Amino acid sequence: MIVQSVQVYGLFGEFDYRLDFREGLNFVHSPNGYGKSTLMHMVYSALRGDLGYLKETPFQRLDIIFSDGSAMIIEKDGDMLVQMQKNELESAVGPDEMSSVCKCLYIGPERTVIKKGDGHLVPALEAYAKELSETLRSAKEHTELVDTDGSRLAEMSDAQLEGLSKDIKARMEFLADAGFVPKIPGGYRFPPSRYELSEYRDDYIRIIAGLDEYTSRNRLLAESVVVFKDIVNDLFVNKTLTISDTGKIVVAMDNGAAVQLSKLSSGEKQVMILVYNLLFHCPPGTLAIIDEPEISLHVSWQQKLSTYFSDICRIRGIQMIVATHSPQIIHDKWDLAVELRPSDARIPLGRGHRQPDLHAQIYLQRGRPCGGGVI
Repeated sequence: MIVQSVQVYGLFGEFDYRLDFREGLNFVHSPNGYGKSTLMHMVYSALRGDLGYLKETPFQRLDIIFSDGSAMIIEKDGDMLVQMQKNELESAVGPDEMSSVCKCLYIGPERTVIKKGDGHLVPALEAYAKELSETLRSAKEHTELVDTDGSRLAEMSDAQLEGLSKDIKARMEFLADAGFVPKIPGGYRFPPSRYELSEYRDDYIRIIAGLDEYTSRNRLLAESVVVFKDIVNDLFVNKTLTISDTGKIVVAMDNGAAVQLSKLSSGEKQVMILVYNLLFHCPPGTLAIIDEPEISLHVSWQQKLSTYFSDICRIRGIQMIVATHSPQIIHDKWDLAVELRPSDARIPLGRGHRQPDLHAQIYLQRGRPCGGGVI
């Protein structure tokens, strides 16, 4: 389920906006002061059930419409009323129900530090490096194959098992690039020949089932490691990022000199933090909201980000909304961009109205009452 459109009335007591979004990558841009960042944070707060931020923000009503036809409606009239609507039926919901509607990740401008559970602020990159090391160490410790039900494989022909084995072998080679190597029982070759399959069929069914489970379980993490290294190293100049067998992030100059993460440039840190969050904190089906990704980045790096964002949306199956001041971030993808700007246009937005296409459009209306139906 994706966010299809967002409508806000009375933002800062002045602005009414409508934004239509599509699957995959979307950009939102505007001059300063029009509420772009505030609106993005409002959407995130609504989808995580953070009523505190919404209460502190001056607005009258926020509608978030989803691709399945449902809508989250938040109205402020003294108290805050939150409802979910589908098929013209409305029901009140609380913070827990709000947060279960749609997974959402927010990467804000203040992303170089994070707050730990005890309230202390720590450098984000160092925290993520430690998190990655612990995650990979735990995953790589479990190399034994799980005894998995292979009844569905028993019904396959030898030719089908041979084909599946070759597919699993390709997956194993990809995982090996990220340091994931399963332990295959001694004395068995993989992938097996047709003769070996016929001679030791039951044994190989257990091995194939175990390897199928292993590669499926670790695919997403391994993919994240490989793509993270590829993107960062495509941008880095005169240095290379590797991830050791223990999961430690290592950066070295081309002359071999090691570089501490704390000594990287602000732009290098920003890129690593952005890409890490999108790959390791953003499971398939998530809405990722990024505010001002251009911070500290050279123009040439900004121009590459839109391609990276598009690729991550595609391989991960996520929706992304990028709020930016920089035309270089949007680069050659202006067909995916929408601008918040003053306009005298007054578009009727009654109950049941839908835009005829999913190209992002924004309408600013002044003086429209908050009442009325859901878009």
